[in-house]
Amino acid sequence: MRKYPCKEPVVVTCGLPYASGPLHLGHLRTYVPADVFIRYLRKMGVSTTFICGSDTHGTPIMTAAEKAGVTPKELAMKYHQLYQEIFPKLGIFFDNYGSTDDPENHRRTTQIVTALQKNGYVYAKDLQTPYCDNEKRSLPDRYVRGTCPYCGKDARGDECDQGCGRYLEPGEILNPRCAICGSPTRPITRKHHYFRLTSFADFLQTYLEGLDGTKNARNYALGWLHEGLKDWCITRDIDWGVRYPGDEKLVLYVWVDAPIGYISSTEEWAKKIGKPDAWERFWKPGDGRIVHYIGQDITYHHCIFWPAMLKGSGYNLPDAVVASGMVTVAGNKLSKSRGYVIWIGEDYLDNNLDPDYMRYYMVSYSSQTKDLDFTWASFNEKVNTELVNTLGNFLYRALYFAKQNFNGVPQGKPVDAIQQRIQKTVEAVIDGINEYELKKVADEVMALAAFGNEYFQTNKPWELIKKDKVKCQEVVYNSLNLAKAIAVLIEPIMPSVAEKVWRQFAMSSDVHKVGLDETSKPLKEGSKLGEVSPVIVKIDEELLSRLSDVTSKRIQAALTADHAEPETKMISFEEFRKMDLRAGKIIECTRVPRTDKLLKLQVDIGTEVRTIVTGLGHLYPPEKLKGLTALFVVNLESKKIGGIESKGMILAIEKADQPDYWVPVTVEGVPPGSKAA
Repeated sequence: MRKYPCKEPVVVTCGLPYASGPLHLGHLRTYVPADVFIRYLRKMGVSTTFICGSDTHGTPIMTAAEKAGVTPKELAMKYHQLYQEIFPKLGIFFDNYGSTDDPENHRRTTQIVTALQKNGYVYAKDLQTPYCDNEKRSLPDRYVRGTCPYCGKDARGDECDQGCGRYLEPGEILNPRCAICGSPTRPITRKHHYFRLTSFADFLQTYLEGLDGTKNARNYALGWLHEGLKDWCITRDIDWGVRYPGDEKLVLYVWVDAPIGYISSTEEWAKKIGKPDAWERFWKPGDGRIVHYIGQDITYHHCIFWPAMLKGSGYNLPDAVVASGMVTVAGNKLSKSRGYVIWIGEDYLDNNLDPDYMRYYMVSYSSQTKDLDFTWASFNEKVNTELVNTLGNFLYRALYFAKQNFNGVPQGKPVDAIQQRIQKTVEAVIDGINEYELKKVADEVMALAAFGNEYFQTNKPWELIKKDKVKCQEVVYNSLNLAKAIAVLIEPIMPSVAEKVWRQFAMSSDVHKVGLDETSKPLKEGSKLGEVSPVIVKIDEELLSRLSDVTSKRIQAALTADHAEPETKMISFEEFRKMDLRAGKIIECTRVPRTDKLLKLQVDIGTEVRTIVTGLGHLYPPEKLKGLTALFVVNLESKKIGGIESKGMILAIEKADQPDYWVPVTVEGVPPGSKAA
């Protein structure tokens, strides 16, 4: 069933970029489709507002600022300004681009959290958090790295960024270490504040079942919901961010105030247009629609946390969440730190590459929910073959022939078959928008260009002009109508190309403002044409080859670094002697519920039976470990792992010929409690 066009106003938002570094290719996977989507809505006559802003708080900004030797605010404002300059160069124009550090966002965040407190959805609780003795500081979120308790991959403190992508609560990560110095951390206790996410399970079930957008967003969220929700720690023990109302020593977790930035940025837009209350049509209960365009990696935040926060504080709920697939670079998961990255400024715009070519690539290479693997070779194919030979070729042939032979639009009548073909494309484009599938839209427009090429080539106007000028005029007239329709349809994807075509038609209207109905309006006979030139030109192959070499060298350097032997940190003999290694017999072994790798062991260490949690569950079934006598470290500080207090650690070694396969160090025949020296 079609949702667009609609009478209701629509606000479209994009996930806010962390203002911690330059824009890269991964950003465009969200911002280009959202910009294309909203341009098509406007061509359908829908009242729209396009909102975004910089995410300026949280540990991503703090860690980047520390490396740069500046304050978090200085770093955030530097990149906030850069984003405001670079988005228009890409043809991306927001109605308002705010910042989460704007006064409006501090005020709106405080109001929403206060409402959640008043409604009974926030409570205080003591929490064990990691502390680094070397750095002499508490370590939230990205200041911690360790092992994901769900998939076993190396992860940062708030999210499994290298594995399953799950949100991680403070204190949940296994084997925590300081991300600054690499040393193990110790737990300290601090009072924090929790959002009662578990109170919204029934609401979220109903809400998600009716959520519009892409299936990956809805299905991932439902899957996580069915695994069981946990209440959400919404405070952090840091200095940079929005202060927690009621305890000024704490700030709110960045994923509290970041999505609220959508609301505050809409408020800024309303003030800018002189209608201060206009934001309420979207965010207060009413008929406005909210559509979020996000990366797949922040689906949990937008489909679980965000609607629960809105519901609990009395705000309107998103109608649709459109989650894009991830971006890889030559088969490697995009990573700025590892060098698997294409920088928009340095690699693309600074080489004078046309932004429209990248816009087309981003929406046409793969469907919205599939991963996009970028290579310069595939980019070359999309531009120098597909765009040049199909779209560019038809537009130039039709306009150039008309200019050279008729100095304008010749006499003719619209052919029904061609008008029907144009209308069929318009309908298919609208269907694609309703499916949030822009690849389908791009493919339909290109198919119309291919149809135009075939029509022009089959009728051979260069021959007709010599023997049947009337027929020639009809062919050229209908070819120009096709070209005009294509310019209107391609404008949301390639706005600069559409502008060039419109100028060559010498149109007095604005191609960015005409609606889809313009495609069915025949050209006026005798209209003059402007100067005609190719609107799409080939990219220099040598430049693409050089860019490909740069990317390959980055990736190779990263792969070499990944496989390099890590430097071994030496410890003294006295430090080694502090480890209490003892033989322990595993008398019971069970799986920890709702985890993939955790096993709960009951271990006889001679003097007592201890509970120890291990992450070997993906390698060994419980019955395989039960009865083993192995070596354990028994003087580790206790730590909660998967909700269970663990008092020790089993020793295991990684097989040299089988990476990630760990074998417990067994000492069969040795009595429990025997000490290793």
